[in-house]
Amino acid sequence: MNVYDFDNTIYRGESVLHLFFFYMKKTPYIVKYLPRVFYALFKYKLGHMTVEQALHDYAGYIEDYFKNIPDFYADIVEFWDKHEKNIKPFYAKLHKEDDVIVTASPEISMSVICERLGVKHCVGSVMDPETGKITRLCMRSHKIPAFFEAFPDAEIDNFYTDSPKNDKPLIDIAAHAFVVKGEKIKQIK
Repeated sequence: MNVYDFDNTIYRGESVLHLFFFYMKKTPYIVKYLPRVFYALFKYKLGHMTVEQALHDYAGYIEDYFKNIPDFYADIVEFWDKHEKNIKPFYAKLHKEDDVIVTASPEISMSVICERLGVKHCVGSVMDPETGKITRLCMRSHKIPAFFEAFPDAEIDNFYTDSPKNDKPLIDIAAHAFVVKGEKIKQIK
């Protein structure tokens, strides 16, 4: 089984951030959240805030905004119509029937692109489609229990990531691991 991180691995950029800017164009009033988003991102990058703290402190804003989205699925289709071009070409060459994407991105926002790519299995963060409440965060070490919940007896033959630091837990359990930078792939394990 081949397992892939998504953002900056298969996808050029951070899809959740791109989705935020997509909604900023669609509903400009969310610009009021921009300072909070960048402040949290800044604190996180400096190591002054964990993902869990950010989620705890800022999840309410996501939930409030999400409640006002009339048709999230239609928006996701529109988003991927515009952003599918960010899928790196190397993935089509490596794609296999049993590929799994393990990502911090919400599964609900990944459904359309996974279908388009022919990826049947995506393990990601889980968001309640009615409330916007995040019920499972699938980042860093949290990717391991989420992966094994979906695939209890699976063995990872090849794991692809852009960040050996963030995805070390998955690298550790994979038979082989690769770092993806742009279109270049380098085996590290």
